[in-house]
Amino acid sequence: MTDAVKGPASYFPSIEKKYGRPITEWKELIRSSPLVKHGELVAWLKTEHGLGHGHANALVAHTLAEDKAE
Repeated sequence: MTDAVKGPASYFPSIEKKYGRPITEWKELIRSSPLVKHGELVAWLKTEHGLGHGHANALVAHTLAEDKAE
């Protein structure tokens, strides 16, 4: 029995399917942005890259949490 993916990462398969880019590419895009605040990054992904709020929020939350853990 496998554990279901929870949290922001649970959105990743649908993000890749809907927007046609791998998650690693989205994370690189977020990390290369001059923006650093969660809300700013979410708004940027929505306006500049056409992501929905939930998908943008999941990507930003997961990426910032990874960076903080390092």
